[in-house]
Amino acid sequence: MIESSRRTVEKMITYIVITFALSSVFYYLIISSGSLTATGGIYAAGLMWCPGIAALATQIVHHESLRDLGWGWGKTRYQVWSYLIPLLYASVAYGLVWITGLGGFSGVELVKGLGAQFGLQHVPAWIIALGYLVVIVTLGTAVSCITALGEEIGWRGFLVPNLAKVATYPKVALISGVIWSVWHYPLLFFADYNAGTPAWYGATCFTVLVIGVSFAFAWMRLKSGSLWSGVFLHASHNLFIQRVFDPLTTDTGLTRYITGEFGVALALISLVVAYIFWKKRTELP
Repeated sequence: MIESSRRTVEKMITYIVITFALSSVFYYLIISSGSLTATGGIYAAGLMWCPGIAALATQIVHHESLRDLGWGWGKTRYQVWSYLIPLLYASVAYGLVWITGLGGFSGVELVKGLGAQFGLQHVPAWIIALGYLVVIVTLGTAVSCITALGEEIGWRGFLVPNLAKVATYPKVALISGVIWSVWHYPLLFFADYNAGTPAWYGATCFTVLVIGVSFAFAWMRLKSGSLWSGVFLHASHNLFIQRVFDPLTTDTGLTRYITGEFGVALALISLVVAYIFWKKRTELP
């Protein structure tokens, strides 16, 4: 048992070293260019695949099968819930922001902007809104899954199940969340991965958010036995927050401190998410 635990820890150390070594190349490229959108987002996409490549490399280095990363689909209900969970917690967070006036709702303006952008000014607004939603749910989800898969092969495909061999579920969620958040820090402090607030504030809110939702990510991965739960959680989170809720929100003064991945609203909601899944810890195998 001790020998097995030692081997697991050695694998995880190998994984973390390779992940940050590969990522450092893209950190440099992104920071040097000054933006995540440089080269049309190719650098950012490359960075998101570093954890996955590191997981594959670690398995090979330690002479273990690549099939151990959780490629199986698992039960469909876990994948469906994984897709819906970010939509639910984002709806609560942004709904409270709109109701309290901490941020404005710009649904009409967004639809008008889309109509003007695509030359559809004379098309009924509800058709434009419906079309945008269909594109988001279909094409948007597919594109988001491709980039999320790169991270999730590493974080939930490799890291979470290996941590679960040597730690309890709360520690698995906490440790994986800390590593996941720290991995983003070079972009938060030295690039433009922020909302224009002080770096310490954005990093604090982001860290709380990531650690909080990591309880959902870890629970779904361990319960379903599939890394695809992480892919759908990750893809849905990025898609709905960055492509739907943020564009629907206008700044009323302090909004940048409240909304988005660097605001306090999602950070606080993520603590509720963490508590809900912590309560469900006894349901895990």
